[in-house]
Amino acid sequence: MNRAIVHIDMNTFFVSCERLTNSELNGIPLIIGGGERGVVASCSYEARKFGVRSAMPIHMAMKLCPQAKIMKGDMEMYSRLSHDITEIIQEKAPVVEKASIDEFYLDITGMDKFYGSYKWTDELAQRITKETGLPLTFALSVNKTVSKIGTGEGKQKQNLEIPEHLVQQFLNPLSIRKIPMVGEQTFQTLSRIGIRTIQTLSEMPADVLGQMIGKNGIELWKKANGIDNNPVEPYTERKSISTEHTFTQDTIDIPKLNRVLLGMVEKLSYQLRSEEWLTSTVTVKIRYANFDTETKQCRVQYTSADHILTQTVQELFDKLYQRRMRLRLIGVRFSGLVRGTYQIDLFNDTEEMLALYQAMDRMKSRYGFDAVMRCAGASFKPNTKNEILKRKP
Repeated sequence: MNRAIVHIDMNTFFVSCERLTNSELNGIPLIIGGGERGVVASCSYEARKFGVRSAMPIHMAMKLCPQAKIMKGDMEMYSRLSHDITEIIQEKAPVVEKASIDEFYLDITGMDKFYGSYKWTDELAQRITKETGLPLTFALSVNKTVSKIGTGEGKQKQNLEIPEHLVQQFLNPLSIRKIPMVGEQTFQTLSRIGIRTIQTLSEMPADVLGQMIGKNGIELWKKANGIDNNPVEPYTERKSISTEHTFTQDTIDIPKLNRVLLGMVEKLSYQLRSEEWLTSTVTVKIRYANFDTETKQCRVQYTSADHILTQTVQELFDKLYQRRMRLRLIGVRFSGLVRGTYQIDLFNDTEEMLALYQAMDRMKSRYGFDAVMRCAGASFKPNTKNEILKRKP
């Protein structure tokens, strides 16, 4: 049985959410993002006509489209509406994967026997738009890669259905940039030898691609030939991430406690960015030598940036640790999580800060978490028996 995989993409999601509450924003170039030194989180189609794109520095976007209106954005509202969409989809679809705050994969294999896969998806899409007021595009095909590419094309040609016998015909004329795993460096490498369309890429020997671009070469060849056996992973919403550290000897050493807290925050923040989460609630926990346990928490703007979360954790700890008794354990928890496409809080952080975190995360991903750390937090050693990472269903 051929699989039936749907990709749903909420069109310019942040922009569409803002326009729900303010009709005066309809039809104008709109940019969601930080201040002059920040970056673009989302932009309207009217702004895209001028060349504005997500993750572009705000100052560059304003040069391209000086008449655009810039808004800071409301992640709490976006998260709430994303949750509403998720509930509608989960009520109807047998298997749902929430890829980001505004992207979903559905496995509806077998639905055609009873109803018709495209008709079923179209009615689900109409219900989402009717109940939330938000526009979307979907594509239906035999796997996740083709469906996602189809959604991108569908934004210009409406919703698409790409049956198996038309997959290669659909892919062949498209730019290799359309394949999700092709970044700028891979594109430039392939372009230099004349590979610019998916058809040309699909006709390359797989082993040659492997020699050119490494282990991803075979996977890239498969995608160019419409092959993708990756399953739709059922969505379970993560509620929080946390870590605790139990000292081998109870301590009242404040500098030591602060260093361990800094290391905890750096570890958890990196985990947030790696898994594309933003947190809105920070909790600090302490346990005294007599086993009395206390916690204190506060709300923050959605973020995954070390420098913001470190300051918050430090302030909570200073308010919480008042008894001046020796401590047995300290812990940090980030909760109120929402999916985010971007690695840090684009609404508050600068272009330079974004580049710094991206560079650090690349090094951590390649060489391990402790490959690059702040000196003050280096005393916290992750992956020890004292560290507990919790995941709630």
